[in-house]
Amino acid sequence: MVPVNDVAFNPNNSGAFVTGDNAGYVSAWDAKSRRRLFELPRCSNSIASLAFNHEGQILAVASSHIYQEATEILVVMSEEDHHFESKADAGASKTFPQQAGTVRKNGYIVIKGRPCKVVEVSTSKTGKHGHAKCHFVGIDIFTGKKVEDIVPSSHNCDIPHVNRTDYQLIDISEDGFVSLLTESGNTKDDLRLPTDDVLLTLIKSGFAEGKDLIVTVMSAMGEEQICALKDIGPK
Repeated sequence: MVPVNDVAFNPNNSGAFVTGDNAGYVSAWDAKSRRRLFELPRCSNSIASLAFNHEGQILAVASSHIYQEATEILVVMSEEDHHFESKADAGASKTFPQQAGTVRKNGYIVIKGRPCKVVEVSTSKTGKHGHAKCHFVGIDIFTGKKVEDIVPSSHNCDIPHVNRTDYQLIDISEDGFVSLLTESGNTKDDLRLPTDDVLLTLIKSGFAEGKDLIVTVMSAMGEEQICALKDIGPK
């Protein structure tokens, strides 16, 4: 369960309302059918406040880890198709807070300052004088190193924003850097070949054979690394 920080009712749509929770999610609900209509992309911090304009078409979302550092997000809502256009600050945080007790296996967490995939999580029983505690075992998504941490289940922990982007492989330099083609037609030349032996061999052999290769780049907390390969056939 995640605490709900605010609720806002649409003034021109009876029974429609939105909630903002401590994990950074804004959800739209239909009170009549008692179901969730949709959920906005997660904000970098917990939701502090929600407010509709008089027409019920614009929703203001205040997202903040602490109120002094609150950033406002304007979201335009279409009442017919429930489409939202986010105008979030471009300088989004590298992490967002989430209650430790809600983090699950195969999710992500920051342990000792590193972005990790959760491979094991266990929760101790609540003692007489303290909180239940979560024991996390994670694997660094970039180095593969195993790390562990213990966090009270009711406390927030940092969760990394992990993204994956596909690029077409154009070239491989002699010093191990790759040249990738972006969607805008520009080149990205700041990544090295992966260190994973199997993936490295597949990329090198496929490129040598003249195949069209698509690589997937994983990014989190300011780091990037090639993590997967798609062979789309000969050129």
